[in-house]
Amino acid sequence: MHKDDLILISVDDHIAEPADMFDGHVPAKYADAAPRVVEAADGAQQWYYGNLRGRNLGLNAVAGKPREMFNVDASRYDEMRPGCYDVHARVRDMDAGGQLAGLNFPNWTGFSGQVLNQGPDRDTNLAMIRAYNDWHIDEWCAAYPGRFIPCGILPLFDVVEAAKEIRRIAAKGCHAVTFSENPEALGMPSIHTRYWYPLFEAASEERVVLCTHVGSSSRSPSVSADAPPNTQMTLSSLMSTFTLVELLWAGFWADFPDLRLSLTEGDIGWIPYFLWRAEHVLERHSGWTKPVLPKGVSGPTELFQRHFYTCFISDKVGPRLLDWFNTDQVCWESDYPHSDSSWPNAPEDVIATLGHLDDALVNKITHDNAMAAYQFDPFKTRPREQCTAGALRAGARDVDVVTHVGRRADQRDIDSWNAITAARTARTATNR
Repeated sequence: MHKDDLILISVDDHIAEPADMFDGHVPAKYADAAPRVVEAADGAQQWYYGNLRGRNLGLNAVAGKPREMFNVDASRYDEMRPGCYDVHARVRDMDAGGQLAGLNFPNWTGFSGQVLNQGPDRDTNLAMIRAYNDWHIDEWCAAYPGRFIPCGILPLFDVVEAAKEIRRIAAKGCHAVTFSENPEALGMPSIHTRYWYPLFEAASEERVVLCTHVGSSSRSPSVSADAPPNTQMTLSSLMSTFTLVELLWAGFWADFPDLRLSLTEGDIGWIPYFLWRAEHVLERHSGWTKPVLPKGVSGPTELFQRHFYTCFISDKVGPRLLDWFNTDQVCWESDYPHSDSSWPNAPEDVIATLGHLDDALVNKITHDNAMAAYQFDPFKTRPREQCTAGALRAGARDVDVVTHVGRRADQRDIDSWNAITAARTARTATNR
């Protein structure tokens, strides 16, 4: 396949949410409690929800910058390209990068909406989560039909309300929600309890995919306290490994045969080994571990192939091992505007990654599977021939894909990384 003929739908992009996103979406009685952007003495801009500090923009908003200008600490909106936070500029960037559509996860709230789940009280948190979803679906996604797959946040602190919110936003056409890779790490019940059954039931009935985005437990792999940043960056997929292995042995699958989860932003090259390992454990240890597998499921690999969507950005290993996967459930992601993103060179990178596959399989991975998983049909609003990477880029030749604002990385970024790592370690210890 030629790169210009690709149709690219990403199942993992992000929004650096604009400062006015809650305007008009928060009920009047809660308006004073709405999250806000605060400017620090050093000029950095940072989201706060009450006294809770949101997640840094930093590496989450570096699209178009050379790597020497990747900053870890919270930055400013005027130090990132507008496509990070402005929907109109985002669509222009998508065109310039040859990308038709994308599923957009949150940024400052945490990837599973952790910050909005940890606010001052239950009712306020519910109001803010609903407001976020209404802004995301009715404003951001609705601005350009056929260009965005909506993805909701849930009130995970109240599973009954979470189930209600799934049904509410499914009625708006939203068939993806972000769910923690490890709820227990956030101080919530374990995935192995029946607490989550109402949510699983709602997701199954509404055909909503639970997306377990890497980093959505506010934990990171345990390494030496003074390990250099490259260590954690190399291990960034490891939390998805823990998530997959826990879920392979979870006991709820027989009760929810239609439930689907996504392992998001964790890549896929590591998955075949752990499937093999799980099969080995089943063969060697099931006499005493007594695993509970659904009737008719032969083992962990078959369970994985029935229930899990996976995705990758530039993984050069996984696409060589697709015999281990259900290829109807493997997807591509861009991860714009994060530091791992392939933007604006996704078409070239996709060909380098998938060029050895036949065109039908490339089409599955680059767009067909995403459309089926999230009940998304961009061709209702745009002729297919206008959806290719070549056609999109042809209409965006005036877009400058280099970001010319910001600052060069320096010791301040190393210090910020160390502070973030220390804070995450402290949270992990507190939640144990």
